[in-house]
Amino acid sequence: MQTQEMALLTHDTLLLPQGRVEIRVIDPRYLSMIAEILKGHYPLVFGMKKANAELPCYDMATQCEIIDFNQLDDESLGLVLEGKQKVRVLSAAQRRDGIWISRVLRSNNWQQEPIYGEFELISAALEQFYEVNPDLFGLYDNDIHLEDATWVSQRWLEVLPLYNQDKQRLLNQPNCHQTMNFVLELIKSHARDNQHS
Repeated sequence: MQTQEMALLTHDTLLLPQGRVEIRVIDPRYLSMIAEILKGHYPLVFGMKKANAELPCYDMATQCEIIDFNQLDDESLGLVLEGKQKVRVLSAAQRRDGIWISRVLRSNNWQQEPIYGEFELISAALEQFYEVNPDLFGLYDNDIHLEDATWVSQRWLEVLPLYNQDKQRLLNQPNCHQTMNFVLELIKSHARDNQHS
């Protein structure tokens, strides 16, 4: 398998294939990195920050594309990124200008599969979550796939307040089944807690 060089953007947020996230770029170094990416010099990989580690991010990351950008009032740049392909970050080196260039290996994306039975609950809960968070929902321009178990699982992993290492553990599974079971259990235990209060 071939490795590839990609510009690395680290963030506190998780972004997975078919997911979208809006970030602000203020640092001039990163503005020049974005320019390089838009000119096609490097693909972009988005990784979750990891402190005090050999790599600046967790090894499971996502190659993404810039699908929209605009200048914000405070002169920073607002970017909308869309996740495309899971990759494993093998190494990363910091250039003199502070930008990280990583060497990555393509990893398998989870396959689409229909959502059925009691798992429809996690799909309905995600729909409710988007109703309460219209800004997040707005990023998708109605391009949402509540019938796809993988799509729904990955969106939950992006928004749930879990420890990063727990998210990474679920991401390293061959498919979305463990994530679906995990989210379903969370929703059920939340419903049980609300009944008793």
